[in-house]
Amino acid sequence: MNPDASNREVEVPIERRRLPHRLRRADDPATPPAPRIPRITRLMALAIKFDEMIRRGEVRDYAELARLGHVSRARITQIMNLLNLAPEIQEALLFANAGPNPRLPITEHDLREIARSVAWEDQILRFQP
Repeated sequence: MNPDASNREVEVPIERRRLPHRLRRADDPATPPAPRIPRITRLMALAIKFDEMIRRGEVRDYAELARLGHVSRARITQIMNLLNLAPEIQEALLFANAGPNPRLPITEHDLREIARSVAWEDQILRFQP
């Protein structure tokens, strides 16, 4: 064995990672957790994002979105059908977390039923957050 081999120093960069909030110590300086965004708000934003991707030509169709997202084409269609909701309803869904109570008393399934109506006036009457 070479006697010089045992005296070598090697620098190893160490990246400090933040622990999840539930594992941090009380004296660890940390930013407060981000407010929870309702699931339907995230889905509405996703539908808008997907629509923009299709319009810009980043993806060809719903089938390609489904492959990229590892979901079924039917699920992509369900999400994209949220775009059939009246603009007032879409806005209410997107800004649902702006108020003191971020939960909406309406489910995605209920919204799918409302979106089946082609009349926005009817949709607005049926949508009562």
